[in-house]
Amino acid sequence: MRSVRMLALLAVSALLVSGCAASSAASDTAAVTVADRAPLDQIEVLDDPRAYVGESTAVMADAVVEPVMSDPAQSLPATVVSHDRGGDVEVEVVDTSRVVAMDMAGSIAATVWGLGFGDTLVGVDQTTTFPGTEHLPVVTGSGHTVNAEAVIDLRPTLVITDGGIGPRDVVEQLRDVGITVVFVENEPSFEGAVHLAHEVAAVFGAPEAGDLLAERVSTDLAVTLAQIEAIAPAEPGDRLRMLFLYLRGTAGVYYLFGEESGADELIEGLGGIDVAGELGWDGMKPMTDEAMIAADPDLILVMSHGFTSVGGVDGLLEDKPAIALTTAGEHRRFVDMNDGQVLSFGPRSALVLDALARAIYAPESSGPTS
Repeated sequence: MRSVRMLALLAVSALLVSGCAASSAASDTAAVTVADRAPLDQIEVLDDPRAYVGESTAVMADAVVEPVMSDPAQSLPATVVSHDRGGDVEVEVVDTSRVVAMDMAGSIAATVWGLGFGDTLVGVDQTTTFPGTEHLPVVTGSGHTVNAEAVIDLRPTLVITDGGIGPRDVVEQLRDVGITVVFVENEPSFEGAVHLAHEVAAVFGAPEAGDLLAERVSTDLAVTLAQIEAIAPAEPGDRLRMLFLYLRGTAGVYYLFGEESGADELIEGLGGIDVAGELGWDGMKPMTDEAMIAADPDLILVMSHGFTSVGGVDGLLEDKPAIALTTAGEHRRFVDMNDGQVLSFGPRSALVLDALARAIYAPESSGPTS
């Protein structure tokens, strides 16, 4: 299964990383609001995005996750399928009053909030950084490992996760102390974001809220994708060749994100050419000089905190001369975005695309307004 495979890859790589996104809140760029920005298809874009020189930061307009309903109706108990390590099992959910939501990108917590159940959250993962969650206890630590004691101390009635946070057997064992644990499917894709809305809503016994959120995510994505299509180069030969590079300078970690990582969905949605897919790479692969030179991207996507950890453009090019030999390196063409946002497929998927598209096609106006 695609989602299980990808989550396993992410979990393995996370063990190599110290505090992957713990500092993402610190690297936040000042937010702008939707009202500050013209629609994507009305902005002035670069005549030739492949010729542009310089880095840019993608800033999400309005990072708030708006609930589709207030006080959604619930029908409990709800019997749902939990995708456990040993196979699918039926789980009965009887109490959703105290919820811990955790995954690698904060997508589950954002979905809970988007459904209208934000007030049930008592604990979240370290990548959950959207407004309104600042006061919530974080139950994951370095390498995205769960602190079982921290979870138990919160006295949750329900834990919703996807298997990417581990050790997975420790999470399953939370049931031994009477906590209901449900593993949902959370594929890193736009379709996965829509599916996640239905899955989490089912756990809450609130299918109507799930339908509304799924419809909103789908509609917002359709509008944004159409706007990007209007501003991106139409000819395949003019499209930007893009690559997602995962950086952690403090740990010496440099990974290329390939197909099924979520990065491929972003790049395709942005009207670019996914170089990793073109070369047949899947999952996450350690960066080698040979691979980077073979890829020769026009533009490299990175996470903001990771970019800072290697010293920005100058530090990265000095440490990895092979990147300097690529077109992206020569043009200093890097686009960074907040760690807790860029791969967070969920209610804000369309906003992520919107922010990245502005940084790529209209970089001079992509940042905060004054």
